[in-house]
Amino acid sequence: MENVKQRITRYWSCRAQAFQAQRLREFGNEKRGRWLQEFNRYLPQGRPLKILDLGTGTGFFALILAAEGHEATGIDLTADMISRAKATADTLGLHASFHVMDAEAPDFPPETFDALVTRNLTWTLPHLWEAYRQWHRLLKPGGVLLNFDADYCRTVQEGEDGDLPDSHAHKNISQSLWAENEAISLEISAYQLPRPQWDVQLLLEAGFERVTVDAGVYKRIYREVDEFYNPTPIFCICAQKS
Repeated sequence: MENVKQRITRYWSCRAQAFQAQRLREFGNEKRGRWLQEFNRYLPQGRPLKILDLGTGTGFFALILAAEGHEATGIDLTADMISRAKATADTLGLHASFHVMDAEAPDFPPETFDALVTRNLTWTLPHLWEAYRQWHRLLKPGGVLLNFDADYCRTVQEGEDGDLPDSHAHKNISQSLWAENEAISLEISAYQLPRPQWDVQLLLEAGFERVTVDAGVYKRIYREVDEFYNPTPIFCICAQKS
């Protein structure tokens, strides 16, 4: 069987150009301010932070945080996404560091970052338990992990396909890409238990403390059914390192 990470990389390489265009529009949309409000619920205030955006895609989270004066780094398994992230940073006139890297095995020294952020990544990781252990290693004492995600594998498995507006970027992908996305989701679902309950267990086992889940973030971010709308309810998991 082909390695699922290779399939994921190929899939997102096909999506990179359209994804970059949508994220640029989202950066100039009110969604940027809403995401920043969510960050500020948890991130230490009053000083610049070293922040790692895991599975950065085209750099959306990293660049929101860079614009606020933080030292932002983004990593992604897909080289085409990292190229797009660098181009987006140039377009916006912002500085962030971007690297092709596996989020399950990030190559940074221990205790490098004040915060880790991630969006719609952990549902794709076949070894999530190992990722959380690695992420705990990367955080400084007192550091925080913010994981925005949803139980996408379960949604595909149970056939709960939400309606999307005609303008949504997913409406324009080919049937073959749709099929590949569902196939990847079904394959990864074999490695994962229902979420976010499973995440809480794994995070505590990895050494995190004060792990909380916020299901209300979904309604705060996605108030309108527009091109950025996500029909699968997302959650935010906040986990701290002592």
